[in-house]
Amino acid sequence: MSQLLSGKHALVTGGARGIGAAITRAFLAQGARVTMFGRSSAPPADATLDPAKIPELHYVAADVSDADAVTQAFATSRSRFGNIEILVNNAGQASSAPFLKTDIALWRRMMAVNLDGTFHCSQAALPDMLAARWGRIVNIASTAGLTGYAYVSAYCASKHGVIGLTRALAVEVAAKGVTVNAVCPGYTDSDMVTESVANIVAKTGRTPEQALAELVSRNPQKRLIKPEEVANAVAWLCLPGSEAVTGQAVSVSGGELT
Repeated sequence: MSQLLSGKHALVTGGARGIGAAITRAFLAQGARVTMFGRSSAPPADATLDPAKIPELHYVAADVSDADAVTQAFATSRSRFGNIEILVNNAGQASSAPFLKTDIALWRRMMAVNLDGTFHCSQAALPDMLAARWGRIVNIASTAGLTGYAYVSAYCASKHGVIGLTRALAVEVAAKGVTVNAVCPGYTDSDMVTESVANIVAKTGRTPEQALAELVSRNPQKRLIKPEEVANAVAWLCLPGSEAVTGQAVSVSGGELT
């Protein structure tokens, strides 16, 4: 396999689980050195992503909603693999509630992780990219950043914000060798969807099978998206040949949004 990102330092927030883990594997396969951010003090037990066994892999505990924690985590990452050349803002949370039952705590939590985290990490990574006149920022948004869904108004608002930030920053740095794009998965086979299914079951009394069928019904392919499919889109946006693609929100959703 060609390793078109050989020597590049990629930082993936939420990089040890779900979509983030698939992105980490895709970058490693392309020869990159990868720093994974996660909120846990240590990465989940996964033999395929064990920093103790993979010299090109590093794990740093960081709360992306905390600007000071992000600054420290980036310093730790640079001390291991050097300046950040690729940033994937993947860390995120989803919570559901009817709009009138969406309290300020839920609202702030969605903004803090999904939008503020993207802001903090992008500000921390961008100086390295501007100095090198080369960089790639990929923000994992959601189809919820492109359309509206009932009962997740705070999540939708945060992901719409991520796409707005993506488009604005892309224009600002377009002539400086840096591209900024968003990838917008539909319902993906991940812990987040597992939690959504459990929430539907708890609130409606439906079976897990019925709850999952409701979610995948929105996808014309009638299935969950695979994390690897999202990772492939992210990797392509960082590979040679994608230089002209910036400011885009790429839907990976089986045709749900066209």
